[in-house]
Amino acid sequence: MQNWKLTELDSGERVISEPLDHVRSAAVGFWIGAGSRDEQPAEAGVTHFIEHLLFKGTDRYSAIEIAEIFDGLGGELNAATSREHTLVYARIPDHQLETAVDVMSDMVFTPAFAELDSEREVVLEEIAMYDDAPQELVHDLIAEAVFGDHPLGRPVIGTAESISSIPRDAIARYHDAMYVPGNIVVAAAGNIEHERVVELVQRGLERRSSPGATPPNVRPPLVAAPPPQLRFQQKETEQYHVCLAAPGISRSDRRRFAASILDSILGGSASSRLFQEIREKRGMAYAVYSFVSQYTDTGQIGVYLGTREDNLDEALKITAEQIADIAGGNVPARELQRAKENLKGRILLSMESTSARMNRLGKSLITDSEMLSLDRIVAEIDAVEASSVSELATGLLAPERLSAACIGPNEERFLAALEQITPGLARAA
Repeated sequence: MQNWKLTELDSGERVISEPLDHVRSAAVGFWIGAGSRDEQPAEAGVTHFIEHLLFKGTDRYSAIEIAEIFDGLGGELNAATSREHTLVYARIPDHQLETAVDVMSDMVFTPAFAELDSEREVVLEEIAMYDDAPQELVHDLIAEAVFGDHPLGRPVIGTAESISSIPRDAIARYHDAMYVPGNIVVAAAGNIEHERVVELVQRGLERRSSPGATPPNVRPPLVAAPPPQLRFQQKETEQYHVCLAAPGISRSDRRRFAASILDSILGGSASSRLFQEIREKRGMAYAVYSFVSQYTDTGQIGVYLGTREDNLDEALKITAEQIADIAGGNVPARELQRAKENLKGRILLSMESTSARMNRLGKSLITDSEMLSLDRIVAEIDAVEASSVSELATGLLAPERLSAACIGPNEERFLAALEQITPGLARAA
C-alpha cells in the first residue's frame, strides 16, 4: 500500500514524504537534477565544486554557523554528487525539522560562494587523494574507457586543471541554471507530517531572489557507446588494480532486476563466485567484486580486481571463466535463490532506515523512475529466471564488449594477462 505523499508546488519544485510514526527522527534531502554529465568540458567538476561551496555560507548563515547549528541539533548534514544528480541531506531529531529545512533551503538556493579559493584548494586535495588511491582512481579510468569523451566518461570530481581555472562567474551561472525549483525534489521520511514539510519548503522558496522555475533542457542521451577501449596508468604499486567493464542497462530497463541478481552471483556478495574463487579459495586478492551502475539512458557493468603480479594471469583467467560459465547457462537453482534472498533481504533491511527511505523517494522522483512498492519489487525479483541472468551475462559481458583499465607498474605485463580475456583489445593497444 502506498504510504507516501507527493505535492508539486506552483514553482515546479516537488515535495515527497513518507510518515513513520514509530521513529523519533527525520531524514530530509534536497535532490537537484544536476550531475557531472550536465557539464561542459571546460567546467568539468563544477557540480561537485558547488556541492562543497554550499557549506561555505549563505546570505543568512556563515559556514561556521551552519556547522554549529547542525552540531547543536545532534544531527548529520552531508552532500553527494553523482553523474546525474546532487543531493544535500540531513538526519535530525523529528522536532528539529523546521531548523534543518530552513538552513538547507538557504544552502541550496542562496549560497554566498564564500571562501572560494580556500575551498578550491580542498577539492584539489581531494583530487590528489584519489590520485594516491589506485583502487578508486581505476574506476574513473574504466568510465573513460567505456564512454570515451562523452560526459559519462569524465570523473565526477573533475580534474586539477579544470578546478584550478574555473572562475566564480562560471560557477554562479551554472548554479543559477541548474538549481531552479523545477529541477529540485525535496524528499523526507520519518516522524513528520507531509503538509508541514510542504509549508517549510514553500517558506524557503520565498527567500529565493529570482523565481527561476523553468528547469534546464533535457540532457542529451548517449546515442551509442564507443567501441571498447583500453586505459593504463603506470604507477609503482604493489598490486595491479584492474577493471573490466561494458555499457550496461538504464534504470528503467525491466532487466534491471536480473542485472542485480547477476551482480550478486558474480561478485556482489560474500558467497559470490569471484569472491569465493579468487579470494577465499586461492587467496589471490583482498578486494575483488562486481559492480552495476544505471543511468537515465544507459549503464555500466563490470568487475574490479586488485592483485599482485604473480597472481594477475590466474585471477583474470578465473574471472573470464566465471563470466563464461554464467553466460553458458550454469546458474543452479540454489545459487539463484540465494542471490534473490540476498537482494530482497538487503532491500527490506534498508527500509528500517529513515535515510534509506528518503533516498528511495527522492532518487525515484529526480530520475523519473517508476515508484514501485516493496511487494512489487520482491515480486519482480522472485520472477527472475536463471535463463534471464545467463542471457544478460551473454549480452553485456561478452569479451568483445569489454573495455579494460589498469593502474600498475608494467603495461606489457597487464596486456599479456588481458589477452586471455579480450585478445582483440589487448592486441590493439
